[in-house]
Amino acid sequence: MKTPVFSLCALGAALTFGIATAQAQPKMPAPPLAEMPVAADELAAKKVAATRNFGELETVAQFFGPMPTGVTVSQTGRIFVNFPRWGDNVPFTVAEIVDGKAVAFPSAKVNSFGTNGTRAALSMEKTERARRERASHFVGVQSVVVDSADRLWVLDTGSIAFNPTAPGGPKLVGIDLTTNEIVKTIHFSPDIARPKSYFNDVRFDLTAGREGTAYITDSGDSGIVVVDLASGIATRHLDEHPSTQVVPKFVPYVEGDAMYSTPPGKFPGYVQFASDGIALSPDGSRLYYCPLASRRLYSVSTALLRNSKATEALVENSIIDHGEKGMSDGLEADAQGRIYVTLVEQNAIARRLPNSLYQTVVRDPRLLWPDTLSIANDGYLYVIANQLHRQKGFNYGKDLRVKPYSLFRVKIDGTPIVRK
Repeated sequence: MKTPVFSLCALGAALTFGIATAQAQPKMPAPPLAEMPVAADELAAKKVAATRNFGELETVAQFFGPMPTGVTVSQTGRIFVNFPRWGDNVPFTVAEIVDGKAVAFPSAKVNSFGTNGTRAALSMEKTERARRERASHFVGVQSVVVDSADRLWVLDTGSIAFNPTAPGGPKLVGIDLTTNEIVKTIHFSPDIARPKSYFNDVRFDLTAGREGTAYITDSGDSGIVVVDLASGIATRHLDEHPSTQVVPKFVPYVEGDAMYSTPPGKFPGYVQFASDGIALSPDGSRLYYCPLASRRLYSVSTALLRNSKATEALVENSIIDHGEKGMSDGLEADAQGRIYVTLVEQNAIARRLPNSLYQTVVRDPRLLWPDTLSIANDGYLYVIANQLHRQKGFNYGKDLRVKPYSLFRVKIDGTPIVRK
């Protein structure tokens, strides 16, 4: 990884020189209050506001059934969400928001994977019937994303309640939003979607390759998967690399409490969420990503990820450690070169500016585990808040979630990235 190395001697010399220079300069009188820059007053006001709420969060939709994770908005303003099958009763795992309510999309049939009592069994069975069922239906969708050609892509983990994946289940499904028909399905082989894989989020660059390229984070069997959309050929990168791994003994503090994994009958353990958030730079040259059980941001060269002749060592050498950003679930980028990060420990969303500084976009106690982000043409940033940390798996068997879950939006001055 490319990390800055500093010399303590050089640093000490620089500090000494700086102090000496400062002492040599005559003190200038402070300007009158009337001449103080307005920006200073605004910054002070923001700091006071940051101790309470900051930004105007608007409610778009509320969910009284299963908890959602993903959201995306089409170029014409259609809103899509998904509900992973983690344990809630999930009648459909992909939906469109119509008149404020979630409606199965593209149909109830493709969402009807078995019955409540047989879904988990079908997701693991090795029979041909089960494989066909997994291949033709949405099993457990973790993410939905609209690409620059205004097609909806559905990222199916192929997993029920984090059970192992099986052939036919993990897939990437493209839907034409002019006809609402499935136009492409890419199935992943067991060497790409491994039994412990959990494909989490995806970004698209339609200028890379004949039909474009998809980049996927695997938060179960940590790594990044690169997919050529024309051929369906997929490759894995950064398996077991520290930048895609959980930080050892990582302890988040959400709503003021330490968060641990609390499986029944076992001693509490550390949360184990690997590579999760993902975003593409406006020029498509860098892929930003982060493990969830971490507070650091990384990026890697997309050209090397796509280059079949590039060694893994060469790919790893292109990684940049961008430093601390806070614990983030979702990432997103705008055309202005800013990286948006959800801050689950602060009930907030921030963005990393091109100069590497961060600024708060919104902070609100209703942002209980801000998950996925989506920038829309209407000038809003959309975000799902799903109370993930209140699930019984993190609270000694007690489900502390309080419905409804929410889809919010906040006005920003950014625009979506177009890569086609």
